[in-house]
Amino acid sequence: MEAGDCRYQFRIALLGDAAVGKTSLLQRYVEGAPGALEPGPGPESAPTVGVEFYSRSLQLRAGPRVKLQLWDTAGQERFRSITRSFYQNVVGVLLIFDVTNRKSFEHIPDWHQEIMATQGPDKAIFLLVGHKNDLQSTRCVSAQEAEELAASLGMAFMETSAKNNCNVDLAFNTLADAIQQALQQGDIKLEEDWGGIRLINKTQIPRLPSRKQHADLCQC
Repeated sequence: MEAGDCRYQFRIALLGDAAVGKTSLLQRYVEGAPGALEPGPGPESAPTVGVEFYSRSLQLRAGPRVKLQLWDTAGQERFRSITRSFYQNVVGVLLIFDVTNRKSFEHIPDWHQEIMATQGPDKAIFLLVGHKNDLQSTRCVSAQEAEELAASLGMAFMETSAKNNCNVDLAFNTLADAIQQALQQGDIKLEEDWGGIRLINKTQIPRLPSRKQHADLCQC
């Protein structure tokens, strides 16, 4: 679908340490397979330099069709000054850690704090994502630990795998639905000088949700 078919644009950022799989997760969501947007061997992607963005349109379960502008940020400290400049204009954040890398999990509160310090507590909707859950034999962060951290930060938690395509669509779509709900309830408001949410199509009437659009959790 073209952007003209969409009512809103939501700007969403993927944040987390280097090598947690942000790019692979994003490529799986946008193109359906890791590595589909750039040449390379398999699901392991080259490190992101600064910020790159992709887009995908989505029919929300309880709202209009929207365009997701998805920002893939570099996790390395040397690019942090570049990525920080984008934090103020995002409405959704996937905080991603690698379930086999404990330090990436321990750094999640730091990533969360960077967003909060940049734009305040009431602008962004967060989702904590434990990536690479296909690597059960080497995981060192339990789902229970992650759920407890997510609860303490006031967000939901979900595990994913770009390799197995486990919960990838569900993670992005859940975040988009939460943004739409916050917008409808007035918790987030459209502002002319803020790029987190943009009104694209002023004349479109939001579609009614179908009776049966419940996503099933991936059992993996």
